[in-house]
Amino acid sequence: MSDQTSRDGVQRLLFEDLDIRGAVVRLETSWQAMQAGRDYAPAVAGILGEMTAVASLIAAQLKQPGRLTFQMRGNGPISMLVIDCNERLEFRGTARAEANVAPGTVDELMGHGQLMLTLDIPQAREPYRSFVPLEGATVAEVFEHYLEQSEQQASRLYLVASPTAAVGLFLQKMPDTDTKDTDGWNRLQQLAATIKPEELLGLDTETLLARIFPEETVRLYPAKPVSYSCPEDWDKVREMVRSLGQAEVEAILQEHGEILIKDDICNREYRFDAEAIADLFAPENRPTLH
Repeated sequence: MSDQTSRDGVQRLLFEDLDIRGAVVRLETSWQAMQAGRDYAPAVAGILGEMTAVASLIAAQLKQPGRLTFQMRGNGPISMLVIDCNERLEFRGTARAEANVAPGTVDELMGHGQLMLTLDIPQAREPYRSFVPLEGATVAEVFEHYLEQSEQQASRLYLVASPTAAVGLFLQKMPDTDTKDTDGWNRLQQLAATIKPEELLGLDTETLLARIFPEETVRLYPAKPVSYSCPEDWDKVREMVRSLGQAEVEAILQEHGEILIKDDICNREYRFDAEAIADLFAPENRPTLH
């Protein structure tokens, strides 16, 4: 194995003698950037970080341009978690939760709810959506259930998130696994179960795999970089304000003194004062119909 680790990246791997595939994801700078200025309780940030790691792992399998969105909704102290990621592995996300959420398991913090996947491919007529109930005490268990339902293959996830990093190891059984080694899948699961959170967080990919699977032949593929991406989009917001109509916008402006658009997923606010609204609806700035 050669060390091709990126500090923010997804690195696919293959146990060649077992026909078992997997990947390691490590998010550091990108994960810290997404948390900046949000003041999430540690319990909320931990679950969101693990979910971000999983979404990056799954998005790394996209074979064509598209955007993958995972949304967990529930009736507990954490009501919503959203992560979306495109084929370039540029992600963004947000959480909606009560203040000062105490530590707990996913089922305790999310309550009854569902995990929804949306896959938006530009050339498709409409996005693909699928739903599964929230089942599991951890993010890993919730997504293992989802993957086994959607891909019909046994999968295992080992996840950890801290304020500075979100890391995950993914393993998936392939159709020919049992014909290559009848004990291979069970053996890898038992070995992977020995991983300590501090090892996932602190070891580079090559060292981690050598520590967990010292007797296995592992092929490592080049890492794909992952980044947090939430650029300002004033043009989109202006069009949204215009779509409300001048009369309604001016009524809101008269009542509140400004137009405030909140972009929760990017943790950003767009503000329009009276001068900006007048300019927005000026004849020379109105869209031309062709």
